[in-house]
Amino acid sequence: MLPSVDELGTPKQPRNQQSLRSESSNSLASTRAILGQPRLQRTKPIIWCAAILCLIFSLVLIFFGIAILILYLAMKPRNPTFDIPNASLNVVYFDSPQYLNGEFTLLANFSNPNRRIGVRFESLNIELFYSDRLVSSQRVKPFTQRPRENSLQSVNLISSLVFLPQDVGVKLQRQVENNRINYNARGTFKVRFNIGLIHLSYWLHTICQIEMTSPPTGILLARQCITSRSS
Repeated sequence: MLPSVDELGTPKQPRNQQSLRSESSNSLASTRAILGQPRLQRTKPIIWCAAILCLIFSLVLIFFGIAILILYLAMKPRNPTFDIPNASLNVVYFDSPQYLNGEFTLLANFSNPNRRIGVRFESLNIELFYSDRLVSSQRVKPFTQRPRENSLQSVNLISSLVFLPQDVGVKLQRQVENNRINYNARGTFKVRFNIGLIHLSYWLHTICQIEMTSPPTGILLARQCITSRSS
């Protein structure tokens, strides 16, 4: 006797087909998880080499900077000085009441007070003023000084037909008659220092108030010099 349809029931799926479906679903989930996460890239060796070289270069710069600063503080460079220990006034006369002629010679003393540092003087210019009027100027050749060295330079300043206002000319003639003539000498020069790898340069300006006797044998009676620094 054959069995009925109810007795047979619903046919069962094979176990192999169920396992394949679960594996495919697990594979799809894992693929989605992998696609959702960013991939980690390894740094190239050339980038590491460049970073290491930059670090070494920075450390070397810092080391040299500190060494130069220590050297600079140990040396403590001081400003050179300019003075006029002697001067002579040979000629002062007028072609007319307003045109001055004269000859003035001064002895310029340049001093390097530093004990360990040499200095070079450049762009030297010395000017002579009377009552804030420029009457003569002269350039001096560049030169170098060793530590603790002094240099004497004779500077001849000649005035030829220099115009002076009438009141200034009258004032000068009166001072010549009274045997007391007041001039201003101004020196401008650039100094350079070499301290290891440091190359330092700046300008110095000196103003000297000078009192002379009258020509032809005018001598220096008094002077006062002040030096200031500018970058």
